[in-house]
Amino acid sequence: MRTVLIIDDQGGVRDALSLLLSLHEIRPLAATSPEEGMALLERERVDVVIADMNFSADTTSGEEGVALFHAIRARHPDLPVILLTGWSHLETAVQLVKAGAADYMSKPWDDAKLLATVENLLELSENARVAATTRVTRRRRREELERSHDLRGIVFASDEMLRVLELACRVARAEVPVLVTGPNGAGKERIAEIVHANSAVRGKPLLTVNCGALPAELIEAELFGAEAGAFTGAMRAREGRFEAADGGTLFLDEIGNLPPAGQMKLLRVLETGEFERLGSTRTRKVKVRVISATNADLSVMIREGRFREDLFYRLNTIEIPLPPLTERPDDILPLAEHFLDDDAVLSDEARDAMLAYAWPGNVRELKNTIDRAKLLCGRDEITTEHLGLPAAAPAASRSLDDPPREAVEDALKRAGGVISRAARTLGLSRQALYRRMQRYGIPTDG
Repeated sequence: MRTVLIIDDQGGVRDALSLLLSLHEIRPLAATSPEEGMALLERERVDVVIADMNFSADTTSGEEGVALFHAIRARHPDLPVILLTGWSHLETAVQLVKAGAADYMSKPWDDAKLLATVENLLELSENARVAATTRVTRRRRREELERSHDLRGIVFASDEMLRVLELACRVARAEVPVLVTGPNGAGKERIAEIVHANSAVRGKPLLTVNCGALPAELIEAELFGAEAGAFTGAMRAREGRFEAADGGTLFLDEIGNLPPAGQMKLLRVLETGEFERLGSTRTRKVKVRVISATNADLSVMIREGRFREDLFYRLNTIEIPLPPLTERPDDILPLAEHFLDDDAVLSDEARDAMLAYAWPGNVRELKNTIDRAKLLCGRDEITTEHLGLPAAAPAASRSLDDPPREAVEDALKRAGGVISRAARTLGLSRQALYRRMQRYGIPTDG
């Protein structure tokens, strides 16, 4: 349960605050002295502290409150502290806020303002606790993944990419076809490399064919080989990629570009391991792990008659969906740093611009942007001008349906400053409302 510790030597203050908090489903704890308060903090889980500035009779300097605040900070650095202050030591309270106190309230306090501040700090405290737990869990999962699998040096920081890599490593040992889906430039080939590197045939060849980079009449010859004279220009016999990859893995990129005849032959290879070279009647047999990738919607292509449904189900035994870069923003800056030279740095403004940009070209566009910026900046700091990002391509998270500033302010006013209530009114999550408040310059400290 949400818990607030009240540290005050006046029984009336403790009782009034305890009643106010209890009426709003907040569990109050009360202590009469700094020593008792610190002891309670060691025994109980506390989310917010409300502390007086003076505890001894005839003392008005606020020194006891200063000492208590620093003691709490030393033992519980992330615990929010609200100071209760009189006019005589208001300046001291302001200095403590600058030092990290969450807020201060003058006696007598305003119940509505105090409650709104406590509610917002409780939300922030819960968010911080969840975020910390998430970070620890993510770090452990990543460490375990890196310890037990070959990730081929891939750079990532997001939960989304961690889930993709966990799936890729999990299916790597299964001898079934894998389909990697996602937009151009997102890194589908890197996922194929990781699947192969952790498979039972990792010591065998991994060959790649980009089905979108070859004319339709040459794709079959590239995949299955051709005898001399099989087509114009075929001066000698050549083996195809299936033969070359025998015992290993074949990565077929842009599989949606495979023509109908090639689709039929590919289906047969997946079902039987058998095929013939172009211009040959001799049946050859291979054992090849096929990983395919596409940025197309194959289900639409099936409905339009451009892709075989039976081939789709053969290729799609396991699907690994790779999200676009804009849906995994935690990866943007680590990737940018990876693409930088050791002597180049990104300005804070450049970092903000990169996080705000939608990256329609994904990781490939990010790399090209950094490469261009390095050429333009020389050995100087990389700025937004060096990046040259189009202003007309905002991040997908910035919706045209965002509530205007006036609507946010009105919702906060009607909710008494309580973030969660205002967020529900606006149809937003608390985190989404915090982001919009920061964007509009609306104070978030209650």
